[in-house]
Amino acid sequence: MSAKNKVNPPKLKIDLQYASTAIESTLSKIASPALIKKWVKSATPVGGVMTLRFVNATEGKKLNLAFRQKDYATNVLTFPYELSKNELVADIIFCLPVLQKEAKEQDKLLKAHLAHLVVHGCLHAQGYDHEAAKDAKKMETLEIQTLQKMGFANPYQ
Repeated sequence: MSAKNKVNPPKLKIDLQYASTAIESTLSKIASPALIKKWVKSATPVGGVMTLRFVNATEGKKLNLAFRQKDYATNVLTFPYELSKNELVADIIFCLPVLQKEAKEQDKLLKAHLAHLVVHGCLHAQGYDHEAAKDAKKMETLEIQTLQKMGFANPYQ
């Protein structure tokens, strides 16, 4: 990052959306909107527009089926629309019931699991993926480093 970018970091507009007031209320007990936006900025060193939408299992399943042909709700879906060296435009969908279930099954704090998946989705928006072992290792390393800077443990341990 150049000295100029440290003084004036790229402007990243972050929009948070909730499928219902119940989801918004549940999420606010886990992490404030300001904290979620801070996590996004920690994982996204470029400018642009990022929309994070928190949904229920019905909407999560519908989106996963429509875009991935998988008939179940998944934890996070990332839709990158534009990506350049300095800017991105993306939507990231989080299925809160799936996150809650996974955190419980994996014996993790929901806040830590949410932070991990926010970072994970942001990295997908920047073009990272985990289809090939080499790419997965690179992405996981970035996730671990970013989460450690945010005060969270390695989610893969």
